[in-house]
Amino acid sequence: MLATLIRIMVVNQLTNATRYADRPSVGVEEEFLLVDPRTSLVVPKNGAVVAAAHRLGGELDVEVTRMQVETRTPVCTDLRELRGEVLRQRLMAAAAARRAGVQLVAAGVPIADELHQLVTDKPRYRRMADHYGILVRESGLCGCHIHVGVADRENAVQLSNHVRPWLPALLALTANSAVHRGEDTGHCSWRTVLIARWPCSGPPPYFDSARDYDAAVSRLLDAGAVLDETMVSWSIRPSHHLPTLEVRVSDVPATADETIVLAALVRGLVAAATREIRAGREAPRIPDDHLRTAYWLAAHDGMTGRALDVHTARSTTPAELVGTLLDHVRADLEDLGDLRYVARTVERILEKGNGAQWQRRALARRGRSTDVVAVAAQRTLQPLDGSHTSVPMVRHPPTDSSPR
Repeated sequence: MLATLIRIMVVNQLTNATRYADRPSVGVEEEFLLVDPRTSLVVPKNGAVVAAAHRLGGELDVEVTRMQVETRTPVCTDLRELRGEVLRQRLMAAAAARRAGVQLVAAGVPIADELHQLVTDKPRYRRMADHYGILVRESGLCGCHIHVGVADRENAVQLSNHVRPWLPALLALTANSAVHRGEDTGHCSWRTVLIARWPCSGPPPYFDSARDYDAAVSRLLDAGAVLDETMVSWSIRPSHHLPTLEVRVSDVPATADETIVLAALVRGLVAAATREIRAGREAPRIPDDHLRTAYWLAAHDGMTGRALDVHTARSTTPAELVGTLLDHVRADLEDLGDLRYVARTVERILEKGNGAQWQRRALARRGRSTDVVAVAAQRTLQPLDGSHTSVPMVRHPPTDSSPR
């Protein structure tokens, strides 16, 4: 069924790539691990890597632990442009890592060792460590955040209500943290399981308005569950300082193409939701327990096993769930000119596997986590088709990825 749907979508792709007059802007943030290329263990050298990136003419950010760095693309409106920027950012970060004597790896959790990591020496991170203890020292988790420009905060909350039922499908498609401590965790996205320990994570509630959303955030702040608004880490949220909707459900994808297809699907979902809102159609009020079950299944099974369609409350397969998502955003992807790329990329993921499946295959060969790290590091710098890429000269420093 899904293969047929993909063929139909590709055949029907408009040759002139009809565009939205007000094409939504999009930006990507990706978090990466820094590992010792000899031992495959993570190493606390994000400061050295950020400095090396600066000398290359690029820009990286540190993350909560010293074993992580973060890239940010400029604001883009064209998917081809965004793909080039994501590849360029990954290659620049990898070059900076090599100059610092480490290796860049796209994986949701440390593959070969424990989570207990050194916290980056910044006031905010020290405050978090004092308040949350071991949760912060076990925060070496790497995700991908997609920002889509929206009209205003009220619009962002309404869009979130429409998009939230599709988050499990996005998570399943891009799961990339099956191996941790050198063992198969039994989950395709172990990062999702670990993040669930935090007081504000996973699928957000349905909010009737921006005022309703702000009241919920105020309760979290007043209770001391979160220290500031940036720690409101639901898998989809309005930006606290920009007119964007941020989707943060995914592990950092294994390849740049998986990141781009995630960004394209998120933008397609926002475009579809915009049409629904303009037509006066309310977002479906999916029961929270249905959404939590769908989340758990997506984190556990990824693109293998079972999935839950929250719209029908029926069990399905991950491939069928992604097929339903593609059908839902088909017209919008077509109008945006993204349909051909998305359909073909999803088809390749179904044929070759996502990051979690590649991790498991690498571990199964000899039972060595070093093999998993080697494969993950290689795929970090490859398009999904496995073609060779080289580190280009950085033409200009990246700007804030959040569309303004």
